[in-house]
Amino acid sequence: MRRLAGAGLFCAAALFACDKQDQSTADDSRPPLSFDAAQIRLLARPDTLRLVVELAVKPEQHTLGLMERRQLPDSAGMLFLYDTTQPDSSAFWMYRTRIPLDIAFIDSAGTIRTIRHMEPCQTMLAQGCATYPAGAPFRAALEVNAGYFAQHRVQIGDRVLLADTAQRVPRTS
Repeated sequence: MRRLAGAGLFCAAALFACDKQDQSTADDSRPPLSFDAAQIRLLARPDTLRLVVELAVKPEQHTLGLMERRQLPDSAGMLFLYDTTQPDSSAFWMYRTRIPLDIAFIDSAGTIRTIRHMEPCQTMLAQGCATYPAGAPFRAALEVNAGYFAQHRVQIGDRVLLADTAQRVPRTS
């Protein structure tokens, strides 16, 4: 599930994916790129939820995302952070993503503007994968296991404390 920013990124992601060796072993859940992690708070009325998220900050991290992961712990996710506001037409996709996910698109104040459910792409070619447009301008996007937002009653208008990303947590290998 990478952000699509036009044909250039799409082609680069497709070439990157084709050049990678297949990582289909069930025991291999570590990403080929390194991601920093942070514990963030999600303010969902009336609860404060805590998640440990991997931080996708660099373009290559945005491209890889949770690709090839076979599982994601219940209170974990990936937070995509951008230097500038992304347009509402920007979209994520699920090419080579093996688990269903929910995504919240978040504005610069940390407010959730839209939430989408995303299913794994079953095709072998990236061109056959559905895209999931944000539908609102965003500065961050939070991916979690499918159903997490509904289970915890997270809604549009709830907040993610983006400042929490400044405090990194140690990664265990």
